[in-house]
Amino acid sequence: MPAAEFHHKIEKFKSHLKDRTFKRKGRSFDLGKMNVKQLWLGYLTYPTILLYFSLIIFSVFLMIHFYTNWISIIGPIALIFFLFPTIWYIIHRWIMHGKWFYQHKITAKMWKRIHWDHHQDPHLMEVLFGSPLHTLPSIFGICAPVGALIGGLPGAFAAVATGLYLTCFYEFFHCIQHLGYKPKTEWVNYIKKLHVLHHFHDENGNFGITNYLWDRLLSTYYVSATDRPRSAKVFNLGYSIDEAYRYPWVMDLTGKPPKDRPDPAHPRPATR
Repeated sequence: MPAAEFHHKIEKFKSHLKDRTFKRKGRSFDLGKMNVKQLWLGYLTYPTILLYFSLIIFSVFLMIHFYTNWISIIGPIALIFFLFPTIWYIIHRWIMHGKWFYQHKITAKMWKRIHWDHHQDPHLMEVLFGSPLHTLPSIFGICAPVGALIGGLPGAFAAVATGLYLTCFYEFFHCIQHLGYKPKTEWVNYIKKLHVLHHFHDENGNFGITNYLWDRLLSTYYVSATDRPRSAKVFNLGYSIDEAYRYPWVMDLTGKPPKDRPDPAHPRPATR
């Protein structure tokens, strides 16, 4: 993109900001302003979650329909439970945080939707959940072959149902980690603290959601802001103004320059 055209875009975006074009006037699913009861209502009525629930029921029905023996069911379920944290870590660290994807026009839109939007606006539920267009191919593409290898057709459906269930489980606690309240249980408070550090201190660590085994094994685990310096890329994942000049596709889709800090917010205290 020519420099003059790029700077014209930036100035245009800034003028729009002054005119309040991009200013939020309220969000129905701002996790930072929700309490636990509101989260349950929002979560259980959210279209993506309802789709996952429907697919779980359908997969379980087909698993029962094609049932042959209990090994073909238990084996795939156990293996997916074991593999899921590993798969999540790989996807989160090397795909969601991978720079290669915003550097190519063909993958920029996907990268923006699956994770960059979430780091730009961490408490917005609409971008916290991955799009089913991206999540479902991954779940089916990984779980079904693994399940089929062990248990044939019923194993494939058992594995898919398990992958969908674990996705729902992860996403619920992911919401909790962005909720404006202090958890009462020690474990939930612990995973919330680690995830807050990932979003507001250094994005190059704490890639897990409920399981931080691989963070510990691969030295990306940290428990305090004093453990490492604050990253300048924690909100933009490295997609800065300079990068937007070189690779403009994400900025063009967003309609505004990348942020290096969150929007000002004044959340009301959340109560149970």
